[in-house]
Amino acid sequence: MDLGPFLVLATLEGLLQAAVLTLIALGLSLVFGVMRIVNVAHGEFYMLGAVIAWFVASLLSLHPAVGFFLALVISPLLVGLVAYASERLILKRLKYDPEATIVATIGMLYVIQQVVLIGFGPDARPVEAPFYYRIRLPWFGYSAYNLFVMAAAVVLLIGCWYILTRTRLGLIMRATQFDSETAQAFGIPVDKVYGYVFAAGAMLAAVAAVLIVPIRQAHYLMGLDPLLLSFIVVIIGGLGSLRGTVVAALIIGLSDGIISVFFSPTLAKMLSTLLVALVLVFKPEGLFGAKAR
Repeated sequence: MDLGPFLVLATLEGLLQAAVLTLIALGLSLVFGVMRIVNVAHGEFYMLGAVIAWFVASLLSLHPAVGFFLALVISPLLVGLVAYASERLILKRLKYDPEATIVATIGMLYVIQQVVLIGFGPDARPVEAPFYYRIRLPWFGYSAYNLFVMAAAVVLLIGCWYILTRTRLGLIMRATQFDSETAQAFGIPVDKVYGYVFAAGAMLAAVAAVLIVPIRQAHYLMGLDPLLLSFIVVIIGGLGSLRGTVVAALIIGLSDGIISVFFSPTLAKMLSTLLVALVLVFKPEGLFGAKAR
């Protein structure tokens, strides 16, 4: 039996997962890198982005393409507002204490999840893709929308890299990450930076959700697996490292896609967990993370 077509399909599916996972994990890594807190509710912001996309695309009775691209704008903005309000009302009052913020974000996770369950219901609901087209490959046809998701993720990552490394806003964020007290002494409003960074991390997760929801459907429990995989990615790549996040997401996404096709999804998750254990033992700061001073 020719395994070539199966390998190509598995690689494409792995790249699709890696593209979406990179955006989710980048938001988680950004929040930890700048604020030094672990946002356990990050997966729920992802789920909330998908649910809002369903409401926008389905309830307004628009053309699928119009509804989708409108959701791609509205959903991240609304999720960003929810995240910003949560940071101002909860995390800021806790003074960003690491232990207290973990407990608080766990509480946020359950609150968001239950609110969505009440308002959205327990059933998975689809969002129509903005276009339907299959690209003919030598062995099979592949969804052009899946390729669009990969391309959109690459464009967003390049945009994030440019903002973080080439703009004044990125300089402020990097200064806050490096030494918040010194940054504040030089007039940087660290308190406001924290709020904007927390909102930006949630918005990246929401964008990833809107992109993937035509493929995976919206469901009130859909944030759990991406949260776990995001933690795996940022631990392997190095917390706060953009390059590490991209490389680790490619490793996890491709291995998960290929191993799931040829063996089983359970084995893929086991190998990911084993890789995390090895990284924590031999390189605790991650593949591209900086050692703690």
